[in-house]
Amino acid sequence: MSAAAGKASAGGPLGVAIVGCGRVGRKRAGALEGGRLIAVADRDETAAARLAAAHPGCAETRTWERVVDRDDVDAVIVSTSHDALAPITLAAVRAGKHVLVEKPGARSPAELRPVLEAARAARVTVKVGFNHRFHPALRQARALFDQGAIGPLLYLRGRYGHGGRRGYEREWRADPQVAGGGQLIDQGVHLIDLARWFAGDFAIASGHVATYFWDMPVEDNAFLSLRTADGKTAWLHASCTEWKNLFSFELFGRDGKLEVEGLGGSYGTERLALHRMLPGMGPPETRTWEYPAPDESWQLEFDDFRAAILARRPPLGTLDDALAALEIVEAIYAGRAR
Repeated sequence: MSAAAGKASAGGPLGVAIVGCGRVGRKRAGALEGGRLIAVADRDETAAARLAAAHPGCAETRTWERVVDRDDVDAVIVSTSHDALAPITLAAVRAGKHVLVEKPGARSPAELRPVLEAARAARVTVKVGFNHRFHPALRQARALFDQGAIGPLLYLRGRYGHGGRRGYEREWRADPQVAGGGQLIDQGVHLIDLARWFAGDFAIASGHVATYFWDMPVEDNAFLSLRTADGKTAWLHASCTEWKNLFSFELFGRDGKLEVEGLGGSYGTERLALHRMLPGMGPPETRTWEYPAPDESWQLEFDDFRAAILARRPPLGTLDDALAALEIVEAIYAGRAR
């Protein structure tokens, strides 16, 4: 562990570097309470300069190696395209830094496994950016689930999609060499991660991907059926032909149902409903919550990352979680059930 990382583990403020100064990098920079932005890097000098200018004292560079090697950097946030996630994370880990790397963490399980091994050897904290776990409706759903509000889980259903935008087929997400795939490895991994969070590990994964609308060599829709060893099923659909942005996640238990809709913004107001079965069955007893406040998931995720470093515990959303999700993605892309 580097001296800087050791200082952070002792309770000092985290010195943070961000690699990748696009939309997600800017969101991360705005959610660093408990940390201090030391340096930013991006191949686009303008993007790096713009982000650095918003944080007095922050250095900027086009070269990510320069920020990873800085002694005053305790943690690196990697918010690049998928092809750079694993190499930069691996270098940061080997330099003794803690890392928060955006999902999916890598383009494949083979790319991620060396990162996981290096993180264990270096004894640093690496968190994968599964920020949906920190949305208030999903946090509340998890708390109610843990309290037994719907009884034992039977199955779950998740849908997540957007409609793209003009030129979407020419963005890096449409390049299989850069992205590693299409909608499945993009929004689909969020659904897989949430499904595992509630149901546990999946022993069987089947499904298929298809390109229906966008003229690109990756899929715009993914359909999955996942089953645990004891038969719990997750039925998932990720799409970029949704046209009206959608997030829906439903948990069906023996005694009731939890239903999350919306993520705020263009996905609609975030809502949670608890439907509890009555003794006579029929229409359930329903309680609902709404969360109209601005999205705090980015700050809450950083809080968990920092707390995990200080307590030397696993964060909520580990490299093992990312590896399990990517193994399912790989199985679906290979066209084989597992």
